[in-house]
Amino acid sequence: MKTVLLVGGRGGVGRALCERLAESSVRVALVGRGVAPDGLPEGATWIVADASTADGAAHAVAAATEVFGAPPDGLVNAAGSILVAPIARTSEAQYRETLAANLDTAFFLSQAYVAALQKAKRGGAMVLFSSVAARVGLANHAAIAIAKAGVEALVRSLAADVSAQGIRINAIAPGLLDTPLGGRFLGSEPMREQMAAQYPLGRVGTAEDAAALAEFLLSDVAAWITGQVIGLDGGFTAVRPPVRKAS
Repeated sequence: MKTVLLVGGRGGVGRALCERLAESSVRVALVGRGVAPDGLPEGATWIVADASTADGAAHAVAAATEVFGAPPDGLVNAAGSILVAPIARTSEAQYRETLAANLDTAFFLSQAYVAALQKAKRGGAMVLFSSVAARVGLANHAAIAIAKAGVEALVRSLAADVSAQGIRINAIAPGLLDTPLGGRFLGSEPMREQMAAQYPLGRVGTAEDAAALAEFLLSDVAAWITGQVIGLDGGFTAVRPPVRKAS
């Protein structure tokens, strides 16, 4: 039976992925900083840890290894935050918090997981989350763009380090998702329509879209994919819409 350590279990993507994995008989250990939320799938384990620190990430991996009896077959870091603010009005605390939630978690979890796999002399698969903000210049996204660009650089660099050991690492770069995290940008029907209009496929993404791609990247079907950042953005970063001059 496959095992997965899923960080960010409270979020929309984390919950959707947990449900998909449980339906496929994958054992899941979820990580969060507080008590377990209601409605966890049967058999899922909740681990309390702050994965934005080296000690917290190591604890999460060690606790999952104890639960499963071996390092998890896969690791997903779905933890993160969104900061939309002009750089002139971004405080140092906001900047540090954005890096901690998005980049530090990715680095320290990767560090702890790779160490556990190397000690056990086995392979594994990692899925991290980036953002379209790391790939396209978006106004008022300076802090989150830096954090997510770091995640993408980590994916490529770490793939170079660990691929020969059978360890795969990839990232998903979504556009706006209709989740609790992204919901504040979709608070009214006009806002939703405006956001949907930014995407060539005419809608924003869903937690299920992201969960399905993450499940694929963890699976043996994706066994020859590593070092990749895959856009999940309805064509946002790939398609340039025609610009019509106002008459």
